[in-house]
Amino acid sequence: MNNTRIFALLAVFMVQVIYGFTFTFANDVIDAGYIKPFGFIVLRVLGAAILFWLLSLFTVRQKIDKQDYLKFFVASIFGIALNMLTFFKGFEYTTPIHASVIMTVVPIVVLTLSAIFLKERITNLKVVGIILGFSGALVLSLYGKSTQVGDNIPLGNLLVFINAVSYSIYLILIKKITEKYHPFTFIKWLFLFGFILVLPFGYKEVSLINWGSFSPYIIFSVLFVIIGATFTTYLLNPIALQHLKASTVSTFLYLQPVIAGIFAILMGSDSLNVVKLVAAGLIFTGVYLVTKKPRATLN
Repeated sequence: MNNTRIFALLAVFMVQVIYGFTFTFANDVIDAGYIKPFGFIVLRVLGAAILFWLLSLFTVRQKIDKQDYLKFFVASIFGIALNMLTFFKGFEYTTPIHASVIMTVVPIVVLTLSAIFLKERITNLKVVGIILGFSGALVLSLYGKSTQVGDNIPLGNLLVFINAVSYSIYLILIKKITEKYHPFTFIKWLFLFGFILVLPFGYKEVSLINWGSFSPYIIFSVLFVIIGATFTTYLLNPIALQHLKASTVSTFLYLQPVIAGIFAILMGSDSLNVVKLVAAGLIFTGVYLVTKKPRATLN
């Protein structure tokens, strides 16, 4: 295994670690009412956009074909606007463990979309995996309960699931873009378009933020989401996709529930029960079957 591939694998692993922590930090900020979901997204995208444009001043520039700006815009819809709007709104109604387990359906969705758009063959084993994965998501959504007032687990999980599908489409779109451009070339445009798209949804909520009420923990959580879960992850994912398949990158998401669950429990933001364990087991089994390479047939 060469050093480039090792770096790409480490990059995508770090993305999952950061996301695993983000479930708790974002949930604590939103549930406590410091920032409403869409207002948080505006801050998140604006902060990352500023960082990416500043970074572009010190990196190599590539000429962008005019027709590719439309591809950047479409990628920003699925990878930033729809992705973040449904994710953070879902967080208003569900819990960190629920959200992180639902996100593990991404490898299944990526495989399905690859079969539709890239004409990749789906084996019977993978079909069973898809059914198990979606069954786990369904169990989690219908039977999961939360002790927090105002939570609506089925709605929250549905929104997180839409986020997972949107993120899966983004991975496929961004894979094609990374084959032509370096991430430093296009990522700033994704966030500029993304900011324009999310601003109408969250500008009012930003105006309602009481900045003086923020505790040091809340300030840290907000900065972590902007710098860690947005700037860093959106930078590392395209870099990893330059050297790895989209399906390989997506399979790393099954690490999120492990990281998010342990961290959420340690922080007192969530708890573990039989329903979550059963649902997680179904999803993990589904992901394993979907990502398992078929045995070579004997002649």
